[in-house]
Amino acid sequence: MRKELKIGIGAVAVVLLAAALYIFYTFDPEVQPVFPKCPFLLATGYECPGCGSQRAIHSLLHLKIGAALKYNAFMVLALPYILLGIYLEYFGGKRRFPSVEKVFFGKWSAVVVLIVIIAFWVGRNLI
Repeated sequence: MRKELKIGIGAVAVVLLAAALYIFYTFDPEVQPVFPKCPFLLATGYECPGCGSQRAIHSLLHLKIGAALKYNAFMVLALPYILLGIYLEYFGGKRRFPSVEKVFFGKWSAVVVLIVIIAFWVGRNLI
């Protein structure tokens, strides 16, 4: 991929992310009807692993960590893992720390992440 194209894609991604963060900061998903409702929750009455993520993002942007954890603890606790993956993939972390990539994003990491997501999904609906 050409360098100019990568820079262009990166710039578009940054603008879209900034717009999304602005919307989540400005509008409260709990009271604004603009935000979509979870189809799994509407169909079954049970929460999916992503339920509460919009409200958690809104709370995090307002530095209300406790509220964010109540809305979706998994999403909040997964953010450092996601940021690590972005750093390794797009900001040269792979070259600097190849062992970190092998440990956190290696062969078995997808299985571990899937097990954690399923455990969270089941656990949040039992409590």
